[in-house]
Amino acid sequence: MNTSDLSLFIRIAETGSITESAKQLGITTPAASTALKRLEKQLDVQLFIRTTRQLRITTQGEKFLFHCRQALESLEQGVTSTHEQQGKVSGELRFSVSSDLGRNIVFPWVDEMMDKHPALSIDLNVSDTLSNFFLDQVDIALRYGKPEDSTMVAFHIATINRITCTSPSYLSRYGEPLHPEDLRQHNCLLYRLDGRLFNYWEYTNNSASHRIKVSSNRISNDTDIVKRWAIAGKGIAYRSQIDISSDLCTGKLVQLFPDFQSPPVELYLLCPSRKQVTPAVIAFREMLREKCAQMITKAKQPT
Repeated sequence: MNTSDLSLFIRIAETGSITESAKQLGITTPAASTALKRLEKQLDVQLFIRTTRQLRITTQGEKFLFHCRQALESLEQGVTSTHEQQGKVSGELRFSVSSDLGRNIVFPWVDEMMDKHPALSIDLNVSDTLSNFFLDQVDIALRYGKPEDSTMVAFHIATINRITCTSPSYLSRYGEPLHPEDLRQHNCLLYRLDGRLFNYWEYTNNSASHRIKVSSNRISNDTDIVKRWAIAGKGIAYRSQIDISSDLCTGKLVQLFPDFQSPPVELYLLCPSRKQVTPAVIAFREMLREKCAQMITKAKQPT
Protein backbone atom coordinates (compact mmCIF):
# COMPACT_ATOMS: atom_id res chain seq x y z
CA MET A 1 0.00 0.00 0.00
CA ASN A 2 1.08 3.55 -0.74
CA THR A 3 1.95 5.41 2.47
CA SER A 4 0.68 8.64 0.89
CA ASP A 5 -2.74 7.01 0.48
CA LEU A 6 -2.67 5.95 4.13
CA SER A 7 -1.75 9.46 5.27
CA LEU A 8 -4.55 10.87 3.14
CA PHE A 9 -7.02 8.41 4.67
CA ILE A 10 -6.06 9.54 8.18
CA ARG A 11 -6.39 13.21 7.21
CA ILE A 12 -9.86 12.63 5.67
CA ALA A 13 -10.98 10.80 8.83
CA GLU A 14 -9.84 13.79 10.92
CA THR A 15 -11.26 16.56 8.74
CA GLY A 16 -14.38 14.76 7.49
CA SER A 17 -13.76 16.27 4.07
CA ILE A 18 -11.94 15.05 0.98
CA THR A 19 -11.69 18.60 -0.38
CA GLU A 20 -10.21 20.06 2.81
CA SER A 21 -7.77 17.16 3.18
CA ALA A 22 -6.63 17.59 -0.42
CA LYS A 23 -6.10 21.30 0.18
CA GLN A 24 -3.99 20.67 3.30
CA LEU A 25 -1.84 18.10 1.51
CA GLY A 26 -1.40 20.24 -1.60
CA ILE A 27 -3.17 17.93 -4.07
CA THR A 28 -6.33 18.23 -6.12
CA THR A 29 -9.69 16.95 -4.90
CA PRO A 30 -10.00 14.47 -7.83
CA ALA A 31 -6.53 13.10 -7.00
CA ALA A 32 -7.56 12.63 -3.37
CA SER A 33 -10.79 10.86 -4.39
CA THR A 34 -8.85 8.55 -6.70
CA ALA A 35 -6.35 7.71 -3.95
CA LEU A 36 -9.15 6.92 -1.50
CA LYS A 37 -10.89 4.65 -4.02
CA ARG A 38 -7.57 2.91 -4.71
CA LEU A 39 -7.09 2.22 -1.02
CA GLU A 40 -10.64 0.89 -0.64
CA LYS A 41 -10.11 -1.40 -3.62
CA GLN A 42 -6.88 -2.77 -2.13
CA LEU A 43 -8.60 -3.42 1.20
CA ASP A 44 -11.83 -4.60 -0.41
CA VAL A 45 -13.84 -2.59 2.14
CA GLN A 46 -15.73 0.70 2.14
CA LEU A 47 -13.93 3.17 4.41
CA PHE A 48 -16.43 6.04 4.19
CA ILE A 49 -20.11 6.45 3.49
CA ARG A 50 -20.49 9.32 1.03
CA THR A 51 -23.61 11.47 0.69
CA THR A 52 -24.14 14.85 -0.93
CA ARG A 53 -23.98 16.53 2.47
CA GLN A 54 -21.47 14.59 4.54
CA LEU A 55 -18.71 12.01 4.66
CA ARG A 56 -18.96 9.46 7.48
CA ILE A 57 -16.40 6.82 8.36
CA THR A 58 -17.64 3.22 8.44
CA THR A 59 -17.11 0.69 11.22
CA GLN A 60 -14.49 -1.06 9.08
CA GLY A 61 -12.89 2.34 8.45
CA GLU A 62 -12.63 3.08 12.18
CA LYS A 63 -10.95 -0.27 12.81
CA PHE A 64 -8.48 0.28 9.98
CA LEU A 65 -7.82 3.86 11.14
CA PHE A 66 -6.48 2.60 14.48
CA HIS A 67 -4.01 0.20 12.85
CA CYS A 68 -3.15 2.66 10.10
CA ARG A 69 -2.04 5.28 12.61
CA GLN A 70 0.08 2.77 14.51
CA ALA A 71 1.73 1.50 11.34
CA LEU A 72 2.60 4.96 10.01
CA GLU A 73 3.88 6.12 13.39
CA SER A 74 6.15 3.07 13.62
CA LEU A 75 7.40 3.66 10.09
CA GLU A 76 8.04 7.35 10.71
CA GLN A 77 9.94 6.57 13.91
CA GLY A 78 12.13 4.21 11.90
CA VAL A 79 12.83 6.94 9.35
CA THR A 80 13.68 9.40 12.13
CA SER A 81 16.02 6.90 13.77
CA THR A 82 17.78 6.30 10.45
CA HIS A 83 18.25 10.03 9.91
CA GLU A 84 19.65 10.44 13.41
CA GLN A 85 22.24 7.77 12.71
CA GLN A 86 23.19 9.34 9.38
CA GLY A 87 23.68 12.70 11.05
CA LYS A 88 23.87 14.68 7.79
CA VAL A 89 22.79 18.27 8.46
CA SER A 90 22.22 19.82 5.05
CA GLY A 91 19.62 21.21 2.67
CA GLU A 92 17.13 24.04 3.10
CA LEU A 93 15.16 24.42 6.34
CA ARG A 94 12.14 26.72 6.35
CA PHE A 95 11.93 27.94 9.92
CA SER A 96 9.14 30.04 11.49
CA VAL A 97 9.64 31.81 14.82
CA SER A 98 7.74 34.46 16.78
CA SER A 99 8.87 38.07 16.48
CA ASP A 100 10.63 38.65 19.80
CA LEU A 101 12.24 35.20 19.92
CA GLY A 102 13.36 35.53 16.31
CA ARG A 103 14.80 39.04 16.39
CA ASN A 104 16.34 39.11 19.84
CA ILE A 105 17.21 35.55 20.81
CA VAL A 106 17.16 32.94 18.04
CA PHE A 107 18.77 35.14 15.35
CA PRO A 108 22.40 34.62 16.53
CA TRP A 109 21.69 30.94 17.21
CA VAL A 110 20.72 30.48 13.57
CA ASP A 111 24.02 32.02 12.47
CA GLU A 112 25.90 29.72 14.86
CA MET A 113 24.09 26.67 13.48
CA MET A 114 24.87 27.63 9.88
CA ASP A 115 28.53 28.25 10.70
CA LYS A 116 28.68 24.76 12.21
CA HIS A 117 26.90 23.16 9.23
CA PRO A 118 27.94 24.98 6.00
CA ALA A 119 25.72 22.73 3.84
CA LEU A 120 22.61 24.00 5.65
CA SER A 121 20.54 26.93 4.34
CA ILE A 122 17.80 28.69 6.29
CA ASP A 123 14.61 30.39 5.11
CA LEU A 124 13.60 32.35 8.22
CA ASN A 125 10.02 33.54 8.72
CA VAL A 126 9.64 35.92 11.68
CA SER A 127 6.02 36.49 12.65
CA ASP A 128 3.72 36.11 15.65
CA THR A 129 0.99 34.72 13.41
CA LEU A 130 0.70 30.95 13.73
CA SER A 131 2.07 29.36 10.58
CA ASN A 132 -0.01 27.14 8.35
CA PHE A 133 2.56 24.47 7.53
CA PHE A 134 0.89 23.56 4.24
CA LEU A 135 0.07 27.02 2.90
CA ASP A 136 3.22 28.75 4.19
CA GLN A 137 5.48 25.80 3.27
CA VAL A 138 7.12 25.80 6.70
CA ASP A 139 9.28 22.86 7.85
CA ILE A 140 9.50 23.75 11.55
CA ALA A 141 8.07 26.43 13.85
CA LEU A 142 9.17 27.52 17.31
CA ARG A 143 6.09 28.51 19.32
CA TYR A 144 4.81 28.82 22.87
CA GLY A 145 2.15 26.23 23.82
CA LYS A 146 1.54 22.67 22.63
CA PRO A 147 -0.53 22.54 19.43
CA GLU A 148 -4.05 21.12 19.45
CA ASP A 149 -3.37 19.37 16.13
CA SER A 150 -2.36 15.84 17.17
CA THR A 151 -0.97 15.06 13.71
CA MET A 152 1.96 17.41 14.29
CA VAL A 153 5.23 16.38 15.87
CA ALA A 154 5.80 18.58 18.93
CA PHE A 155 9.28 18.52 20.46
CA HIS A 156 9.33 20.04 23.94
CA ILE A 157 12.14 22.60 24.17
CA ALA A 158 11.77 24.24 27.58
CA THR A 159 9.44 25.17 30.44
CA ILE A 160 9.80 28.91 30.97
CA ASN A 161 8.53 31.09 33.81
CA ARG A 162 6.35 34.12 33.18
CA ILE A 163 7.54 37.36 34.74
CA THR A 164 5.75 40.66 35.34
CA CYS A 165 8.11 43.53 34.60
CA THR A 166 8.43 47.20 33.84
CA SER A 167 11.09 49.89 33.54
CA PRO A 168 12.61 51.92 36.38
CA SER A 169 11.26 55.09 34.73
CA TYR A 170 7.68 53.78 34.92
CA LEU A 171 8.09 52.96 38.61
CA SER A 172 9.55 56.37 39.42
CA ARG A 173 6.60 58.06 37.70
CA TYR A 174 3.67 55.87 38.77
CA GLY A 175 4.92 53.98 41.81
CA GLU A 176 5.48 50.26 42.31
CA PRO A 177 2.53 47.85 42.52
CA LEU A 178 3.16 45.67 45.57
CA HIS A 179 0.45 43.06 44.94
CA PRO A 180 -1.03 41.66 41.70
CA GLU A 181 -4.40 43.24 42.61
CA ASP A 182 -2.69 46.63 42.30
CA LEU A 183 -2.36 46.03 38.54
CA ARG A 184 -5.96 47.15 38.13
CA GLN A 185 -4.74 50.72 38.74
CA HIS A 186 -1.83 50.48 36.28
CA ASN A 187 -1.34 50.50 32.53
CA CYS A 188 -0.64 46.90 31.47
CA LEU A 189 0.77 46.43 28.00
CA LEU A 190 -1.28 43.87 26.07
CA TYR A 191 -0.81 41.40 23.26
CA ARG A 192 -3.38 40.18 20.73
CA LEU A 193 -3.02 37.02 18.61
CA ASP A 194 -5.54 35.80 16.03
CA GLY A 195 -8.25 37.95 17.56
CA ARG A 196 -7.60 36.83 21.15
CA LEU A 197 -6.64 39.52 23.66
CA PHE A 198 -4.40 38.24 26.47
CA ASN A 199 -5.74 40.51 29.22
CA TYR A 200 -5.98 38.06 32.13
CA TRP A 201 -2.81 37.66 34.20
CA GLU A 202 -2.55 34.87 36.78
CA TYR A 203 -0.60 34.60 40.04
CA THR A 204 -0.27 32.23 42.99
CA ASN A 205 1.26 32.72 46.41
CA ASN A 206 1.16 29.76 48.79
CA SER A 207 -2.48 28.63 48.59
CA ALA A 208 -3.90 31.92 47.29
CA SER A 209 -4.49 32.47 43.58
CA HIS A 210 -5.31 35.63 41.68
CA ARG A 211 -6.65 36.06 38.15
CA ILE A 212 -6.48 39.72 37.27
CA LYS A 213 -8.22 41.34 34.34
CA VAL A 214 -5.89 44.14 33.28
CA SER A 215 -6.39 47.07 30.92
CA SER A 216 -4.16 49.13 28.67
CA ASN A 217 -3.96 52.04 26.26
CA ARG A 218 -1.48 50.06 24.16
CA ILE A 219 -2.17 46.73 22.39
CA SER A 220 -0.06 45.04 19.72
CA ASN A 221 0.06 41.77 17.79
CA ASP A 222 3.88 41.93 17.96
CA THR A 223 5.50 40.75 21.22
CA ASP A 224 8.69 42.66 20.46
CA ILE A 225 6.76 45.93 20.38
CA VAL A 226 5.14 45.10 23.73
CA LYS A 227 8.59 44.64 25.25
CA ARG A 228 9.87 47.88 23.71
CA TRP A 229 6.93 49.75 25.21
CA ALA A 230 7.80 48.32 28.62
CA ILE A 231 11.45 49.38 28.29
CA ALA A 232 10.31 52.86 27.22
CA GLY A 233 8.32 53.22 30.44
CA LYS A 234 4.86 53.04 28.86
CA GLY A 235 3.48 50.36 31.16
CA ILE A 236 3.81 46.91 32.72
CA ALA A 237 4.39 43.71 30.71
CA TYR A 238 3.76 40.00 31.35
CA ARG A 239 6.47 38.12 29.53
CA SER A 240 8.35 34.83 29.36
CA GLN A 241 11.64 34.67 31.24
CA ILE A 242 13.91 34.20 28.25
CA ASP A 243 12.27 37.06 26.29
CA ILE A 244 13.40 39.60 28.88
CA SER A 245 16.40 37.92 30.53
CA SER A 246 18.99 40.24 28.98
CA ASP A 247 16.90 43.34 29.79
CA LEU A 248 16.62 42.23 33.44
CA CYS A 249 20.39 41.74 33.59
CA THR A 250 21.08 45.22 32.18
CA GLY A 251 18.48 46.90 34.37
CA LYS A 252 16.32 48.10 31.49
CA LEU A 253 13.49 46.12 33.09
CA VAL A 254 12.84 45.14 36.70
CA GLN A 255 10.79 42.22 37.98
CA LEU A 256 7.60 42.81 39.96
CA PHE A 257 6.01 40.48 42.51
CA PRO A 258 9.04 38.16 43.05
CA ASP A 259 7.12 36.30 45.79
CA PHE A 260 4.32 35.35 43.38
CA GLN A 261 4.41 32.68 40.68
CA SER A 262 2.65 32.80 37.34
CA PRO A 263 1.82 29.75 35.21
CA PRO A 264 4.88 28.85 33.11
CA VAL A 265 4.77 28.64 29.33
CA GLU A 266 5.93 25.63 27.35
CA LEU A 267 8.14 26.17 24.32
CA TYR A 268 7.78 23.67 21.47
CA LEU A 269 9.45 23.01 18.15
CA LEU A 270 6.69 21.94 15.76
CA CYS A 271 7.01 19.83 12.63
CA PRO A 272 4.17 18.74 10.29
CA SER A 273 5.01 15.01 10.46
CA ARG A 274 7.73 12.58 11.52
CA LYS A 275 8.77 11.91 7.94
CA GLN A 276 9.95 15.54 7.83
CA VAL A 277 12.11 15.15 10.95
CA THR A 278 15.44 15.38 9.15
CA PRO A 279 18.94 15.56 10.67
CA ALA A 280 18.69 19.35 10.32
CA VAL A 281 15.49 19.40 12.40
CA ILE A 282 17.07 17.16 15.03
CA ALA A 283 20.17 19.39 15.17
CA PHE A 284 17.96 22.46 15.61
CA ARG A 285 15.98 20.75 18.35
CA GLU A 286 19.10 19.89 20.36
CA MET A 287 20.59 23.35 19.84
CA LEU A 288 17.40 25.06 21.02
CA ARG A 289 17.14 22.85 24.11
CA GLU A 290 20.75 23.56 25.05
CA LYS A 291 20.56 27.32 24.47
CA CYS A 292 17.25 27.74 26.31
CA ALA A 293 18.52 25.71 29.27
CA GLN A 294 21.58 27.96 29.46
CA MET A 295 19.45 31.12 29.40
CA ILE A 296 17.09 29.81 32.11
CA THR A 297 20.02 28.83 34.33
CA LYS A 298 21.63 32.23 33.86
CA ALA A 299 18.36 34.01 34.66
CA LYS A 300 18.08 32.11 37.96
CA GLN A 301 21.57 33.12 39.12
CA PRO A 302 21.68 36.09 41.51
CA THR A 303 23.00 39.29 40.06
